[in-house]
Parts: sequence; C-alpha cells; structure tokens
Amino acid sequence: MTSQPDETTTSPRRRGRGRRPAEEVRADVLEAAGRLILTEGMAGLTFERVAKVAGVSKTTLYKWWQSPGALALDGYFHAVRTTLAFADTGNVREDLRHQLHHHRQVMAGPGGRALLELIGASQTDPDLARAYRALYSSGRRELAYQRLTRAKEQGEIREDVDVRVLVDQLWGAVYHRSLIPDEPVTPEFIDAIVDNLFDGIQPRT
Repeated sequence: MTSQPDETTTSPRRRGRGRRPAEEVRADVLEAAGRLILTEGMAGLTFERVAKVAGVSKTTLYKWWQSPGALALDGYFHAVRTTLAFADTGNVREDLRHQLHHHRQVMAGPGGRALLELIGASQTDPDLARAYRALYSSGRRELAYQRLTRAKEQGEIREDVDVRVLVDQLWGAVYHRSLIPDEPVTPEFIDAIVDNLFDGIQPRT
C-alpha cells in the first residue's frame, strides 16, 4: 500500500491579502518544490501541483523556470542546504565524512532518485544540462570548494593539492555508484573513500 503524503506537503498555502513581494513568492515556490521532490520525487512535481501548494499561478512559475526539471533542481538545492551543510569543526577529515554520510542518506530517498533521473535526462537535453549546472551542481561544488579551501588555509590539506579534484574524488565516487549501481553506496564505502583519500594508497613504511 502506498503511504499518503503528509498534509503539510500537499495542502495549498493560503494567500494573504494584497500583492506579495517577489522574494517571498519565490521562497514559497522553492519550499513547495523542495518538499515535493524530497517526499514524492519527480512523479509529484508538476507546475500545476507546485503552483497549488505554493499558492501562486502557473504563469509565475513559467516566468522563473523554463521547465519542471529546472524547478526541481532549484527546489532540491534549497531543500538540502541545511542537511548537506559543511561543518567546520577544525577537523576536515571528519567533517567531510559527516557530510558524505548525510549525502548518502539523501540520495537514497525520493529526492535523490529524482536527482539521478534529472542527471540522466540532462545527457540528451542541453537546456536541462544548463539548468543542472546553474541551479544545482555549481552551487554544491562552490560550498565544497569553500570548506576545502578553509582547510588548506588552516594547514589541514597540502598547499599543492587542487581542491576541485578532491571534490570529484569524493562526491564523484558516490554519484558513480548511484548512477551505475553495480555496487551499493554503503556507510562502509563512505568511510573507505574518505580514509583512502587522506591516508593514501601506497604501502605504509
């Protein structure tokens, strides 16, 4: 039996009197899209559905997003900002481990599966590919770069290391296993990619 979505996910937002500021309207739309994508995936995300939940017109959505896929990416990015935030405890190794475990958990849910659908579709849809870079991947990469750059400045990472490559080594491994599911993304896998990166793969002498 399919469980019913939480009422807070599907109940339309009540409109107040008067014209709302554009920033408030956009925030309401992103909140609605984010909740829908995380709980129901792409199946629950249409312009009609988001407009109803956010209490706005479909015309408003078309003005800001060219497709439901673009809106899904933007909503997903905003929905996971807190969950996938980068801690800064002064121990970059454990901070990355913590963030990657949260990333694994999010990717295992409806939102993560929807993101993988969008990544796949973007391979043959140039507009969606541009939206993916602009609304999701560029922002996520920048957050990772900032955390790793601070670690380099604090002496936790060698000065000659390219932090952009580190991002691909860590999160790229997770996306690889997610998109090509020969092997699962397990907690043990997350620990291994972090430990292999920081300890190196050459024999210890």
